[in-house]
Amino acid sequence: MKPAFLFLLVLGCLMMSAISHAAPEKTYDLVVYGGTPGGIACSIAAAREGKSVLLLETTKHLGGLTTGGLSHTDVGPRPEIIGGIAKEFFVKVDALYADPNRTASKDFWYQEPHIAEQAFTAMLQEAKVDVVFGSRVKNVEKKGARLSSLTTLDGRTYEGRLFVDASYEGDVMALAKVDYYVGREGRAAFDEPLAGFRPAPFRFREKEYMVSPDKKYTHGTPAKISAYGKDGKLLPGINTKWTEPGTADNKSQAYNFRVILTNNAANRVPIPKPVNYDPLRYEILARIIDAFPGVRYEKLVFLGALPNQKFDANASGLVQGTDHVGGNVDYPDADYATRDRIWQDHREYVQGFLWFLANDPRVPAELRAQASEYGLAKDEFTDNENWPYQLYVREARRMRGQYMMSQRDCQKAITKPDSIGMGAFILDSHAVQRLVDKEGYVIDEGNFDIPVRPYQIPYRSVTPKKEQCENLLVPVALSATHVTYGSIRMEPQFMILGHSTGVAAAMALEKNLPVQDIDIAALRTKLVAQGQVLELASLANLTLAENLPGIVVDDEAATYAGSWTSSGYGDPIDGTSHNDGDGSKGKLSARFETSLPESATYEVRLAYSSAPNRAKNVPVKVEHAKGSDTVSVNQQQKPTVEKYFVSLGKFEFTKEKPAVVTVSNEGTKGYVAVDAVQWVRVK
Repeated sequence: MKPAFLFLLVLGCLMMSAISHAAPEKTYDLVVYGGTPGGIACSIAAAREGKSVLLLETTKHLGGLTTGGLSHTDVGPRPEIIGGIAKEFFVKVDALYADPNRTASKDFWYQEPHIAEQAFTAMLQEAKVDVVFGSRVKNVEKKGARLSSLTTLDGRTYEGRLFVDASYEGDVMALAKVDYYVGREGRAAFDEPLAGFRPAPFRFREKEYMVSPDKKYTHGTPAKISAYGKDGKLLPGINTKWTEPGTADNKSQAYNFRVILTNNAANRVPIPKPVNYDPLRYEILARIIDAFPGVRYEKLVFLGALPNQKFDANASGLVQGTDHVGGNVDYPDADYATRDRIWQDHREYVQGFLWFLANDPRVPAELRAQASEYGLAKDEFTDNENWPYQLYVREARRMRGQYMMSQRDCQKAITKPDSIGMGAFILDSHAVQRLVDKEGYVIDEGNFDIPVRPYQIPYRSVTPKKEQCENLLVPVALSATHVTYGSIRMEPQFMILGHSTGVAAAMALEKNLPVQDIDIAALRTKLVAQGQVLELASLANLTLAENLPGIVVDDEAATYAGSWTSSGYGDPIDGTSHNDGDGSKGKLSARFETSLPESATYEVRLAYSSAPNRAKNVPVKVEHAKGSDTVSVNQQQKPTVEKYFVSLGKFEFTKEKPAVVTVSNEGTKGYVAVDAVQWVRVK
């Protein structure tokens, strides 16, 4: 062990010991449940406002996922929105490294788990926050609409004037009888195109992708793989129940562990074989490997580079990697015994996945050799067999508070008068379940990764309904749909929201107000003074389809044949457009359909983002009252009609017959893009 690391390890232990001294008989101004990054930022912010703060952590370690393996931080495309205590944390980490070779644009956001824990510990100690470890909530005491105390499994009771539930699961929120939701809303509930049951398309990949490190993969099923074993029975983890697209259910996107791997032999521990190892659990993986000879290890396990030859191992798009698809259905509302069982099942699944790749004789020798280069980092999670403490709970309960954030809030209605932070990560859902299709093949279900515009997160989304609880804030299991939570659920955003709720809690305490009644303008002024980023000047530039003349069908409402890619390139209408990826020529099309209000002549227009790599001869078919016409569009030329559109011509339509425009990539060379189609009546 290096002397420098030994010093840091001892220092971290001393610091942790120094902050674990809370007195259970003391009444605190603020009790924060959950030592996640959101809970830590909240505690620090409130303590800096002069409030007495108790932070209850459910495990033996602080930091949730940020110290539990998610070290290749999900920053997103707009790192400038990360400010306040969140940015301060990364600055603190950078100072601990004191490495001149770290670059601000990249390595600044990535850190080893034990370094992250030291930074959080030091920040809590500096703010004089009391911390108690191993504190799982058992019940809460509530008088009317106010919480007065919570009791943990060890029988200790903690009283507070105000409470924050910063846990990933929303346990205090649920015990307080605050409305919440588990699973996926239906498409119609909040008018979300991405909502509900969503079978993923087949996205066939060529051998070049499988063996090339620089070829990226998006969600979808990569090959036709039989869902049945040699005995004719379904393989483990595959469901047969299909519902209508967009249907609601109680399922959440898959969980996994963000395992820290290293290829440094001096610091490497071989992946152990799970006690309950069952190779049949990895039969789909084996068949994927067989289907793509020469597939590389990094196509099966995403390796996010970290300092000191370490890697944050995450699920890869191909076969969902380390995601235990469908293994988490019972987790959100479960008791602790059930959650512990699910935790262990996920550990055995992920461990078995990694062990299979390095050891199973079905794996080609070259791939086994690649996998064997990586092992667990023996200087991480040293009191847990080098395995992460935190299961990656990508979503669990989600509050139904004063304001529900939905897909529209990330792509269209992106400004909020009560903004307390910002998000910009894609709408991202890993697979929810695996199904067998009518042909007997495996289909992933629930995947999406759709760009957003930088959007504001309102204070109303972290506050319960006033009549349900007036002294509770929920910055992690906040009010957002399944679709929207896929973007908000990033650890920097939880830190941002934690910081803002900590200041809001202090303001409510000072004036003895319900959290719903604080002065939002004063809160925002304080937050800006503390470095929070609450808005960007570019937010005002978004063009919405609903504000354009005529009838406009956006690309999100189109029907696609084949696999198209969503993109935010080129300032598109409603924030997104689609393109064909310059592939599968002759097989892809996008169909825009609407019912026009009256029979008349309409000018039909196509919106797209122009670029030098676009196709010059995109065939666009317009179906109208007299038949159909196909127009060729040069998408290297900039649209000139209302900035976004080119005219396809004027045609007669009847209100009895749908108006249809279909964009194809047949015979094209270069990217084919679609943004929207507009019908404007000719007077």
